This record gives sequence, structure tokens and C-alpha cells, in this order.
Amino acid sequence: MARALPVLMFRPLARLLKPLAALALSLVLALGVLPAAAQAARDTNSYDGNIYALYAGNGSLVPPRSTLAQAMADHRPIVLGFFLDDSAASKQYAIVFNELQRLWGRSAELILLPTDPLQDRKGQGAADPATYWKGVIPQVVVFNQDGKAVLDQSGPVSIDAINAALTEVTGLKPQGDVTLSLNLDVNELNSEIVPSR
Repeated sequence: MARALPVLMFRPLARLLKPLAALALSLVLALGVLPAAAQAARDTNSYDGNIYALYAGNGSLVPPRSTLAQAMADHRPIVLGFFLDDSAASKQYAIVFNELQRLWGRSAELILLPTDPLQDRKGQGAADPATYWKGVIPQVVVFNQDGKAVLDQSGPVSIDAINAALTEVTGLKPQGDVTLSLNLDVNELNSEIVPSR
């Protein structure tokens, strides 16, 4: 009987605390004390984190595997892309770089760089990314094996134009050899590139 006594003593206390706990939770919610849910959006200039992980589903794109200087020294075809994590244009363009990695991952070096470190900095030669940065994002520069730029465009550059430049440089066709200009929204955060009709 001695063991049952503590249980009997706590039942009335539990009945009393249950409505008080519900009341306290209601007050916390009503006053907005709990932190707001995170809001990420492709079409805003807000910082949401790694845009390649969030909007392209591929966090392996940044940081790049190689520097521009290393890739040039190795005489590799290069796609140099400039972006900002807090730019709606960069967020929407992230899927293009993701698709380029899928199509050309072993044939070309994909180097994606944030532009913040390049602001107001003069380029120090052909192997320095600041030499090519024009101040508009996104920007894509495709280099041949000799380190010569064969494509240098700003804004939402067509993936077909990049594929054509890489085909010229490598002599290869993109995997699948299709025209990939159409974007299809998957949900409010992600989209994918699909063959044009």
C-alpha cells in the first residue's frame, strides 16, 4: 500500500497542471514568443543559405573542387560562374549550373564563385577570376583548354549557348544531346530544366 500513496498524491496535481500548461502554451503562441518559421523564396533578394543546396538540390557545387589557376594549369575546359547567395537572379539560375554539372561534370571544370570577394578588386592576370567579373549576375565564362574565353555573357545565359561553347571546346556533345531551354517548376523552391518541345 505504501507504493500506491505517491501515485494518488500526484493525480490531483496533474489534473490541476494540465489546463495550466494548455493556457501557458496558448499565451506563448498568442504573444508570438516562439521564433517564426524560416521563409525561403526563389524570387527575393533574401539570404537563404547555400542556394545550390536549397534551390538546385546540389550542395556539392560550392565550394568548387579547383581554382581557376589550377584548372588553367591543367589545360581543362572551364565554366566559370559568378553568383550571389542573396540574389533572386542567382537563385533562379542555380538549376542551370546544376544541369551543367550533370552534363559536363567529367569533361569540364565547373567553378562557381560568389562575387562579394571580387567587389572593387582589380584582376591580377588571366588566372584571377576578378579579371573576368563584369558586375552583373549571373555571369558565365567558358574557357578552352588554352585558357582563352570562348563565351562571356551576363544575365540568364541560355544553357544551350553554354552547351554549344563547351561542344566547341571539347569536341563532345552534352550528355543526352537535347535542347534544354525550358524550366519546369517542381515546387515553390525547386525547378528543373526539361527538353524544349
